[in-house]
Amino acid sequence: MPETTSAPPDASRLPNTRVALRERLAFGVGDLATGLIGVTVAAFLTYFYTDTIGLSAAAVGTIFAVLRIVDAFIDLGVGALVDRTSSRRGKARPWVLWAALPYGVTGFLLFTVPHVAQTWQYVYVIVSYLVMNVFYSAVNVPYGVLNSLITQNQQERSVLNIFRAVFALTGALVISYFAIPTVQAFGGGQSGWIITFAIVALLTAALFWVTFAFTRERVQAVCADRKIPLGPGIRALFRNKYWGLILVLAVINFAYQALIGGVNIYFLQYVVGDISLVGPLSLASIIPVIATMALMAPVVKRFGKRNTAIAGLAISIVGSALLAIDPSNVTILFVAAVVRGIGAAPLTGTFFAMLADTIEYGEWKTGLRTEGLVYSAGSFGTKAGTGLGAAALGWGLAIGGYVGGHKTISESAHSSIVFMYVYLPIIVSAVLGILLSFYTLDKRYPGILADLEARRASADNT
Repeated sequence: MPETTSAPPDASRLPNTRVALRERLAFGVGDLATGLIGVTVAAFLTYFYTDTIGLSAAAVGTIFAVLRIVDAFIDLGVGALVDRTSSRRGKARPWVLWAALPYGVTGFLLFTVPHVAQTWQYVYVIVSYLVMNVFYSAVNVPYGVLNSLITQNQQERSVLNIFRAVFALTGALVISYFAIPTVQAFGGGQSGWIITFAIVALLTAALFWVTFAFTRERVQAVCADRKIPLGPGIRALFRNKYWGLILVLAVINFAYQALIGGVNIYFLQYVVGDISLVGPLSLASIIPVIATMALMAPVVKRFGKRNTAIAGLAISIVGSALLAIDPSNVTILFVAAVVRGIGAAPLTGTFFAMLADTIEYGEWKTGLRTEGLVYSAGSFGTKAGTGLGAAALGWGLAIGGYVGGHKTISESAHSSIVFMYVYLPIIVSAVLGILLSFYTLDKRYPGILADLEARRASADNT
């Protein structure tokens, strides 16, 4: 099919033009639920396994990499099942309902490593980590699909994604700031982690149930009754060039986020020399992201998601360059954290909205609407990227000769931590900016939507 589209439609005639505030909030808290466990895994699980349980950093990194990549393919299966789900509650919401509690419980079980021989501890880590990620797929892929099922309006999708990102960051802030003090308040050590994340597990399930209860699915495919087999659905994905681009972007971006989140505690302990700064630095990093996203909707409307995200990446590079002046200087550290936080907001606030728009492009290009499979790219990218990021952290520490549980580390381990925290973000931000330059769907989307509306009207009249 030639890639030409109709003239842009009148925005006032688009379906589902505005989403109520209550539904925006209910959608947003779903990513707060995801983040309570997801941020913990990214920021503290490697540290918990190496410094509390006493496992090898290299082994933990390898386990994370292999299992995340293997488990990421489960997302494709979940996506296909979501596409074939049809119930009075919709396609995606039923999954959010039933998978919420298992996800919370399996997240809690990550911290209940038994006091047995280390070989069996590794077995427990492998099994518990794999099972947790299966339930992560079962709840997070359909949760992501909800964005595309609530509305087709491009601006509203951006607003929904901003709400989602703000709540995700709120979860990151809560975990980053309160996790260590709460663990210590409950006695420290492994028992402190266990009690803390028993509470987190219950809160995670409750938040997902709020999402289920107060959101609605409205969007229908042009051929709403058509069940799409897995094979044709996957082939359609690989004809969707923007989906492929966003998939690569997701893997790199989430790998970077996992690496930075994980290395943060090592950087503060061994480079800055003050682990108590974990909470304050999290505030300095996350509050600017939330504040920037609160002001971002009109900017995205004026300049588009891609251009806004690229500008943010440029700001992130400036922040990392500032930190390179003196990585151990606390004042520079906090200034750089604020700048990097402002720079992170645009991509964080637009990523899943860009992914949602590829659904309509794929439907327009191939005639097949596969929300579940398309959104599996977001979960796939999250898992594969997070696994690679966690692995890179473990491998980077191992290459530097890091040994957990000691008050001092070697110069090579120190240099490795500084590289991962200061210089690698500059490289990654530049790569992400180059990738985003090829995303041109913002301008094409209105015409694509007009064509789909015309096909839907034609189908209704036959």
